[in-house]
Amino acid sequence: MKTLIDSTNALIGGMAAIRRQFGVPAQFPPAVLAAAETAAHRAPSAHVDRTDQPFVTLDPATSTDLDQAFTIERSGSDLLLHYAIADVAWFVDDGDVVDREAWQRGTTLYLPDGKAGLYPPVLAEGAASLLPAVLRPAVIFTTRVDTAGNAHLDGAERAVIRSIAKLAYDGVKAADLPVDFDEFARRIEAAESRRGAARVDPPEQEVDALGDGRYQLVFRPRLRAEDQNAALSLASNVAIAAALLAARTGLFRVMPEPDQKAVQRLRQSARALGLSWPDMQSLVQFEKTLNPNDSSHAAFMLAVRRASGGAGYVPYRDGIVPWHAPMAATYAHASAPLRRLADRYVVRAALAVANGQPVPPAVSAAFEQLPAVMARADARDGQIDRNVIDLAEALMLQGSEGTTFEAVVTDADEHGLRIQLCELPVVTRVHGQGGKPGDRIRVKLTSADPLQHTVTFERAG
Repeated sequence: MKTLIDSTNALIGGMAAIRRQFGVPAQFPPAVLAAAETAAHRAPSAHVDRTDQPFVTLDPATSTDLDQAFTIERSGSDLLLHYAIADVAWFVDDGDVVDREAWQRGTTLYLPDGKAGLYPPVLAEGAASLLPAVLRPAVIFTTRVDTAGNAHLDGAERAVIRSIAKLAYDGVKAADLPVDFDEFARRIEAAESRRGAARVDPPEQEVDALGDGRYQLVFRPRLRAEDQNAALSLASNVAIAAALLAARTGLFRVMPEPDQKAVQRLRQSARALGLSWPDMQSLVQFEKTLNPNDSSHAAFMLAVRRASGGAGYVPYRDGIVPWHAPMAATYAHASAPLRRLADRYVVRAALAVANGQPVPPAVSAAFEQLPAVMARADARDGQIDRNVIDLAEALMLQGSEGTTFEAVVTDADEHGLRIQLCELPVVTRVHGQGGKPGDRIRVKLTSADPLQHTVTFERAG
């Protein structure tokens, strides 16, 4: 990938502009910080002792807001996943100042130059984070997985745990993990394949600093340990969703399949990237052939994510089965309460349901309000991600003004043509008509403005 020259501090200026444009909070109000500091000293008193269990965490090496820890044991031919989730609700009360601030934020925002947390660091990276070698309150969900990969929620409890290791994706060894970690992931992946799931997990696009004002736009390779770790969350979230649905309550993550028009655009994107997608092969089947560590494949996987119509949240409704098409299952978000507001309430509901208790009224009320709150937060996250990518693309193309590129038309409407460059994973528009999906055209780069994080092309020839 082309090296990005930032001699004029365009990257720094562009990131600052994005933060201002989308109102990314620079800090927490003093009252919130003070309340979080007080809450951080709240000792667990409704928790059983599970410090004898060998929990570990597995995350990016730099992560300090650790939502999940896990251990796995055998039960006959079944596997039992004990999945400890940070007990954020122990530190945050309904309606308190920390809670109100979290409702304003919705999610933790991640940008290349730093994050804006959902909760103050004293909680998110301290008292509530499942850091190693210290006592931490958690909610342990026990999920039973049979030999076919079917997941069932066996129980849930509030407990004190002590993680024995903070493991990192890029350095973890098999000996560091529970003995059946690989087998657990294999079972979940096999179950996904049987039910026709099509999870899209592309590598993340990042801007790496090379020094001397130089940067590089790269796809961070997705490691096998990440996919295996994702299987733990997936199994728990599917099992929790099923339990909530059976109890006629909950908040669910839903996502439609790409419609036929979107699939046709994706076929043109595959062609632009030089990928061979047989006419008789479905999108789900084609996705299973992709390698996320191949840059062309990764670019296509990102295009699939954009084409899927967007995920959302819905509360339980009688007679409606909420569905997440890429998971091919009813699904809930419960595994990241330090980073997503909704997860804190799903955890509380699942804990109640698993123990035969009524869901707290405040949680049921929150389920009705959270879809709109999380939609706004997700939309802002998506806009920020898109602007960051636009900024990086502008930096990548800066200095190439006047250069002609080959492109494929992926869509056409009254506003012009939507195109994808053949040489680079750049999706953009050109004004004018005279093209239809599938046409190969040549376009000339007329401007690349990192400060405005925009690129402009015109038809060539």
